Amino acid sequence: MVQNEQAPTTVLWRPTGPEELELVRRSGWRSWPPRLPEQPIFYPVLNEEYAVKIAKEWNVPHHGVGYVTRFRVESEFLRRYPVQQAGGETILELWVPAEELDEFNAHLVGPIEVVHEFR
Repeated sequence: MVQNEQAPTTVLWRPTGPEELELVRRSGWRSWPPRLPEQPIFYPVLNEEYAVKIAKEWNVPHHGVGYVTRFRVESEFLRRYPVQQAGGETILELWVPAEELDEFNAHLVGPIEVVHEFR
């Protein structure tokens, strides 16, 4: 008998601009695009409030619009990436090397969703 139990997942967020979001849309909302040469790390964040702050304070001034996305990744896979505290107590992110992004994408569960838009 085969059991169909889904592996536990972790919810992550990512603030993004319109160009990256368009590439996510083109993937069918299933993957993050490859990093540019000047982007050696992919930074998903661990809480929505931090993602909102970045979208408002960085994406809107630089792109005129900022989005916050939410997505799920297999929790067991994420164990390889220690949580990084990039400032205050709630400023938590994962640092995924660009060369591991394809493998990271393979462990996404469900679609990437836009949960906030700021202009």
